[in-house]
Parts: sequence; C-alpha cells; structure tokens
Amino acid sequence: MAIAIYAGSFDPVTRGHEDLMWRSLTFVDKLIVAVAVNSAKQPLFTIGERVSLIRDSIGNDPRIEVREFNGLLVDFARAVGATLSIRGLRAVADFEYEYQMALMNRHLNAELETVFMVPSIDRTYVSSSVVREVARYGGNTSGLVHPVVDAALRARFNEPGAATS
Repeated sequence: MAIAIYAGSFDPVTRGHEDLMWRSLTFVDKLIVAVAVNSAKQPLFTIGERVSLIRDSIGNDPRIEVREFNGLLVDFARAVGATLSIRGLRAVADFEYEYQMALMNRHLNAELETVFMVPSIDRTYVSSSVVREVARYGGNTSGLVHPVVDAALRARFNEPGAATS
C-alpha cells in the first residue's frame, strides 16, 4: 500500500490544499494529512481546530487520515509507514525552499521521496496567508475555502477583540 504524507500548518485549509489532497489519491492508496505544530508561526486556529476543519472539509473518505504531528517529518513518516511526501508548488518562489527541504528529508530518510504538485490553475493564487488577510478585513473567502472554514473565519474575526489590523 502506497502511503503519502501531506504536511503543513493548514491555517486555514484552503480549496488549494483540498485540490492536492484529492488529486494525490490518484497515485497513492492512503494520504495522511499531517497538521504541523510550527513554533515559528502564531496560528489563527489551534491545532485541534485545524484538524477538525480539515476533516469537515474533506468528509469521510477512508483513504484520507488527518493527524497532528510535532517534530521532524521524516520521523513521522517512518512511524506511519509513508514513503512519499506531497508538497504543493504555487509559484517559482516556493521551489527553492521546498527543494532544500526535500534534499534534507532525503538526507535524513532515504526511503522518503518528495513529490511536487502544482495546483489546478484556478487555485494557484490561493494561500492560507492570503485567505487570512482577506478574512481579517471582512472580504469574501467563500470561493477560497470550504463553507465550514469560511464560517470559522467569519466567527474568528467577528469575535470581540479579534484582530482587525
């Protein structure tokens, strides 16, 4: 069984992320969406909220498992038996960082291969940071994220004391 990991902060999960999840299932039997704890970022949603939003966005497909993880991706991959790491590339600017990470991951675990995927043309411009910014200022995110994520964003930014700048 071919198992892949699609790791990221997913803060929040976007239609672009969903696109890569579904398309990766054309060449793997199981996809583990690994929601990372990133100490360098201040997340909008807690890790538990992000896991729930992803599960709500993708439904109950048994081929997709959503889990949180902390630490090195290569260690997590070994623990779950994954041999592929799915990485999305929206623009050339993404490539240098992703290339360095792929080489380091291969150095740490020669059994883990990185597969770069480009999003569908209508999702190329969608990123979590852009979605957060649009939502922060009350813009329409409905076409960029699943309805449950859209509702969570609106609730988060309409909370008393929510960040507006």
